[in-house]
Parts: sequence; structure tokens; C-alpha cells
Amino acid sequence: MATVATKTMTAEEFFDWVHLPENRDRHFELEQGEIVEMSLPGERHGVVCANSVWILGSYTRQRRKGYVCGNDTGLVLERDPDTVRGADVALYAESRAYQELEPKYSELLPTLAVEVLSPTDRWKKMLRRIGQFLAKGVSMVWLVDPEDRTVTFFRKGQEPVFLEEADELTGMDVLPEFSCRVADFFIMPGETP
Repeated sequence: MATVATKTMTAEEFFDWVHLPENRDRHFELEQGEIVEMSLPGERHGVVCANSVWILGSYTRQRRKGYVCGNDTGLVLERDPDTVRGADVALYAESRAYQELEPKYSELLPTLAVEVLSPTDRWKKMLRRIGQFLAKGVSMVWLVDPEDRTVTFFRKGQEPVFLEEADELTGMDVLPEFSCRVADFFIMPGETP
């Protein structure tokens, strides 16, 4: 992760800047107005993110309520100076019409944020990100580790809960009636856990 030397930006300026042709195929976040370049994750990370979207998307479709965003959708967490984070996956419990979705970054925070560890991620950095999501109002954060095949879930004011591959993950009171096996995040088509 490296800070890119430019002027301090707002979330709106940052959106326009990251979509310039010369920034294509690069990954950035905005940290208190400063542009920070992130490393691109690998294939395992991508599969775990896709599985997460599929699991959570199935849940929202079954309930006919809510929606899921993937692909590090930008979330404005702070203003003056602005911070824009990209959760790997975000679930919104309330329903919205497609026309109501922001074409740029949203200030509406998700109910659940899912972060998938990349090989270059450090626990201290991830705990800071998770703490920031929770402090801003995200109800629950899942930290998925593709190498250890674990999920740790976090809620504000509570101790983290660590789950292994054989365990069941529930949505508790945050995602009513949600449950899946931790192994579901890591399974490939045709495999059995």
C-alpha cells in the first residue's frame, strides 16, 4: 500500500480521478483526502469474494429484500477530509430500486461488510479498517481468510468470534434466518466440503 502524491481530494474528485485512462487496472482508496494505491488481489481472493456475493445474494433474493454489492464498491466513510473505502462485499438489508442506486460512491452504509484477506494484508491494518466500518455504523463485519479457511465476525462493543471451516455462520439478529457453512466460502463447483 503506497500513498500517491497528489493534492488532497474530495470523494467526488477521487471518483473522477480513479476513472482516468491512466489509472485503469489499478486499485485505490481515499484515506482522509489522500490517495492510497492498493495491491491487486489474487485468484483465491477473487473466488472467495464471488462465493460471498453468491451466498449473500441468494439470501437477499430468498427474502426478497435487500441487495449485495461486490467488487470493492466505494463507500464514503468520512467527510472533510474524505475517506472512501471499498469493502470486498457489502450487504444492504433495506431494498432500493435500481434507479435509486448511486452511479458514484454511496454514503449509505451497508448492514454487513465482508473483507477477504489478501496475501499482502496485515492484521493491524485489517482491524483498523474493521473498526472504522463499525464506528461509522456498519452492524457487522466478516473477515474471511482464504488461506486458513476461517471467518471471524465483528460487532461493535463485542469480542470477535472466530469460526473454522466446519462451523456454521449465522446472521444472528443482523441478518435474520441467515446461515451457511464457513466451508461454503471456499468451495469450488463440483467439490463437496
